[in-house]
Order: sequence, then C-alpha cells, then structure tokens
Amino acid sequence: MTALLDDVERLGREELEVLQLERLRATLRHAYDHVGFYRKAFDEAGVRPEDCRSLADLARFPFTVKADLRDNYPFGMFAVPEDRIRRIHASSGTTGRPTVVGYTERDLDTWADVVARSIRAAGGRPGQKVHVAYGYGLFTGGLGAHYGAERLGCTVIPASGGMTSRQVQLIQDFRPEVIMITPSYMLTLLEEFERQGVDPRSTSLRTGIFGAEPWTERMREEIEERFAIDAVDIYGLSEVMGPGVAQECVETKDGLHVWEDHFYPEVVDPFTGEVLPDGEEGELVFTSLTKEAMPVIRYRTRDLTRLWPGTARAFRRMEKVTGRSDDLVILRGVNLFPTQIEEIVLRTPGVAPHFQLRLTRQGRLDALTVRAEAREDATADERAVAARSIAAAVKEGVGVSVEVEIVDPEALERSVGKIRRIVDMRGAD
Repeated sequence: MTALLDDVERLGREELEVLQLERLRATLRHAYDHVGFYRKAFDEAGVRPEDCRSLADLARFPFTVKADLRDNYPFGMFAVPEDRIRRIHASSGTTGRPTVVGYTERDLDTWADVVARSIRAAGGRPGQKVHVAYGYGLFTGGLGAHYGAERLGCTVIPASGGMTSRQVQLIQDFRPEVIMITPSYMLTLLEEFERQGVDPRSTSLRTGIFGAEPWTERMREEIEERFAIDAVDIYGLSEVMGPGVAQECVETKDGLHVWEDHFYPEVVDPFTGEVLPDGEEGELVFTSLTKEAMPVIRYRTRDLTRLWPGTARAFRRMEKVTGRSDDLVILRGVNLFPTQIEEIVLRTPGVAPHFQLRLTRQGRLDALTVRAEAREDATADERAVAARSIAAAVKEGVGVSVEVEIVDPEALERSVGKIRRIVDMRGAD
C-alpha cells in the first residue's frame, strides 16, 4: 500500500505541520493583499498575516460564513484577476443568492490531485472504470469526481444524475468497478435494480464513494450488504474546494482523513467559536492552504464532527458527519437530528430507507411527523406495525413523541443530489 502513496502522504506529523504553517502564512498574506473583505475583517479584528507565527495563532483570525460569500456575490471574494479564472461553480441559491467559487488553472490541478488521492484511498485503481452519478453543471460534485478519476488514470462514465433505469442498464453494460454517488440516490438505484429483477450483488461494482449528504453506519451496512461492495465516505464542499477535502480509507473505514496539506481543519464550539481540542465534537471549520482564486479563512461549514489522530495516513481524521448545526431540530426541548431517525427507519421491517420529517405547529406546540415509504410488498398490517415501531423507537431512543405516517412506495420526492429531509411547515400554519 505504501508504494501507492504520494510523497506528502508519507510525511511524518512534524514535517506536515512545517508545511502547513508555511502554506498558511502565505494564504493569509494572499487573502489580505488581494481580497477587500479579508483586509477589512483582519483589520477590524486587529490581526495581520505576520501575526500567525504558529498553527495555533490561526484562532486569532476572524471566521468566514456563507453569508459573507453571498454578500460579495458574484466575484468579490476572488483573489486573482478574472482573466486568470478557468472555471466557476456555484451553489443552487435556493435560499438566496448563490455562493460562487472560482478556480485558476493551478486550483483545478490541485482539485484533480486531491480527488485522485481520495479515489485511490477508497480502493480505486488506475485502469478501472468509474461511474459518476453526481450531478454535473454548477454543482461541484460531477466535474470534481470526473477530473479526479481521470487524473488517477481511470475511465470515466459521466452518467450524472437522473434517468435511473438507464443508469442501471449502463452499470450492467459498461461494468464499472467504482461508483461515485450520493447515498440516498444509491438506494434509489437499489430499488431500480430490484424492480428490473437484477441482483445488485451480481454487478461489477466493488467500491462505492458516497458524499454530498450525511449518512450513517446503518446505511453503510445496508449498502454493503445489498450491493456486496465497500462503501466509503468522501467529504467536501464547494466553498472550500468541492469533493476531495477528506476521504475515508478503505482499509480502516474509521473516519475521513483530511488532506491537511491543502485544507487546515479546526473544530469549534458552535455557540462560542472557541477552538476545541481533538476528540471533542463541534462545528468543522476549514482554512484553505493552497487555493489561488478564492482562498477561504476559517470557513464555518456548519457540519458537526470531531477530529482524531490519523491511522491509515498521518493526516488527522474527522468523524463521519451525521448532522449539521443548522439541521438540528429542537422539538419541545429535545435535540433531534435527521440521522437519528434514519437509524430507526433502516432497522424497521416493512419500510424502505426513504423518509422525510415534517414540522408543524399544533396550538402552541411544535409537532413532528415522520413520513416513511412502505416497501413494495408490505401489507396494510405490516405498515401499521412499522408505524407503531418507529414511533416507539423514537420515543425511547430520542425521548420525544412523534406522529408516523407510512406512505406508498415512491410517494416521497426523490433527489439525485442532497435529499430534503426536513420540511418546516410551521410558518404556513
């Protein structure tokens, strides 16, 4: 395995930290000199790039949040002239202005390198075929996976999202070894395989690289069992780079190694912003170390995780993200995340692994309804038993009472990207 690693992956911890500090100081200077937002933010915080003399000094610098990117729409966060930009990606902008990110030629090379490293860590190898079912376009998933797979020396099948029956046919005909896809869409493919009478375990797939949404160990077990593949997690977000910021190694499956030579991670208290020691759960924060077009300083991701020492690599690991601070539902004083419900739905007979949470208001109190799809062969009695079982498990495991509605198969809206788990209807009451 060691022979497959690149030079940086072989660095010891001390050598890596020397490289990180060198790149961090250069990034802070680059951002201060070329991005008006950062110059103003640093000046208001009373810090300058040269004040960063150690990695710990980064905590003195101000955070960046998504609203800052939206406020500087479209190109106010760019640190290079527009004629050096080779690609632009953007978020959907469904909750306001989209967040826009730009890449220089060197940034695109870096991105391809880290995704190639990620695919290799997941078990992919040069010469294999990679079926990319992430969406292409302004979303970073499809093109990020595509160029990373090509950089590794793989053959890319750019399937994108949608046309589920055709995807199943392509997998059977083209025989890819690797698939890159959201976990929720992989379960949609599973249903289509079964609808077509094809055993999902009989396919050529050996490795699944899943990202773009939180997923649980229970979902990993389900996917691995029903597809006979290794299911590993990839992490990224467009504001920091796209997919390829961190990757789970197939030999350990014990959290995602952050590619710390390019992205410096911190975990902070979501409320106070205080940096937390490794091992404590909090909000993940990233500072880019090598980005030219759009460096980000202490970007608050809203993802909840913790950092651990490296195992398969010297790079620190982040725990699999199973929730976001902005996905937290506080229901009658009880904290609840969608992934807690997912664990319960996945172990309940008679229901498929598709669910949605609907928040409403009953009088002065908030109420939550869990809507879960029945499996194709579930009888009316089995649906009723499943509803009671889910309600009881939520009450026992989470500590709150919910309504449960078992709906027909495929009644819930499908998504080829990030699934909408929470529908807040309280404002409509």
